[in-house]
Amino acid sequence: MVNVLVIGSGGREHALSWKLSQSSKVDTVFTAPGNGGTKNNVSIPVDDLDGLADFAEKNNCFTVVGPEAPLAAGIVDKFNEKNLKVFGPSKNAAQLESSKIWAKNFMKRNDIPTARFEIFDDAKKAQDYVKSLDYNVVVKADGLAAGKGVIVCNSSDEAISAIQTILIKKTFGDAGNRIIIEERIDGIEASYIALSDGNIAIPMASSQDHKRIFDDDKGPNTGGMGAYSPTPIIDDSLAKKIQEKIIDKTIQSMKNEGIVFKGFLYAGIMLKDGEPYVLEYNVRMGDPECQPITMRMDFDLYDYFVASATGELSSMPPISWKNQYAVCVVLASQGYPESYPKNEEITGFDSIPDGAYVFHAGTKNVDGKIFSNGGRVLGVTALGDSLESAIANAYNASDMISWPHKFCRKDIGKKGLDYF
Repeated sequence: MVNVLVIGSGGREHALSWKLSQSSKVDTVFTAPGNGGTKNNVSIPVDDLDGLADFAEKNNCFTVVGPEAPLAAGIVDKFNEKNLKVFGPSKNAAQLESSKIWAKNFMKRNDIPTARFEIFDDAKKAQDYVKSLDYNVVVKADGLAAGKGVIVCNSSDEAISAIQTILIKKTFGDAGNRIIIEERIDGIEASYIALSDGNIAIPMASSQDHKRIFDDDKGPNTGGMGAYSPTPIIDDSLAKKIQEKIIDKTIQSMKNEGIVFKGFLYAGIMLKDGEPYVLEYNVRMGDPECQPITMRMDFDLYDYFVASATGELSSMPPISWKNQYAVCVVLASQGYPESYPKNEEITGFDSIPDGAYVFHAGTKNVDGKIFSNGGRVLGVTALGDSLESAIANAYNASDMISWPHKFCRKDIGKKGLDYF
């Protein structure tokens, strides 16, 4: 029996901890720093790489890194230097997410389909460039901005405002020292996540996230307001195309450039006229996609994490999924992604029906009571035999939970229903 340390404090980490604790090979799952819903929390912050390594060593832990910041900081390299078992990509491999400019140049030189783009660090040149275009653009901060450094523009005025927000006002700090201005591709967005050991990549179940704060994809981008799996948008032939043209090509191209990619590779995909384009890479499981995907897993996730870390995925049996849909509705604090209240007591957990599970994100446990402690607070996730029933089950469970400034979208999964 081995212990597992899951690093992070979000809904993704709660879902991973929950799934890993079901493994017959795992004794205790620790979460650092965890949240109000995770068990065996360890109060070590995600940026204390030495503290995390010491804990993993003392407690015989296999470590799973959830969020992007410690990956970008090189936590996997540090653990490898100490011969500690760890799941996730190296600092070099994590550049696919930690620098959007690095990733775009990587895609360009390896002929991986993505929108055309230009790079700027000078606001005036960027604004002049935007004025010269006859199409709409997306303006992106180069570095990590907690999923919020992407501004989709409907006009050149909006693009100029976005340039000022990132390059002049420094809303995203040093992450916005350089920007990408890329052609806006309008189509259908989907998430494609695969598990790699540096040699091969095994696709996870398909999913679709809902990024905007309001119904009908209105309002500013967020870290994600809900997700469902599988998505009918990605059929078998499209999945094959994405796997070959994007995922396998990415892993192989990285290898050709001397970088072994181990861990979750997430491609945010835009589909236009049946062709997939990469909007962005993430080098970890998506959040909230992780919640419905883990609910549908019908295999021992721990075994596959070990195989990824040791380069032995090709010797593993095919993975299997529950023949059901899963929907995750994110319950947020009103005001997110701007300013929002915290420290509000949350009630209703005892009323959650079977087949649904509440994954915590921005919560804290104070003397056995749960309080809000972030923008995205909970991810209420439910299974159903159809997408329609999974949606109904997730919203029924969501209705059981209450706190004064609770907010959620009411249309999670609806875009999938249009396909049936």
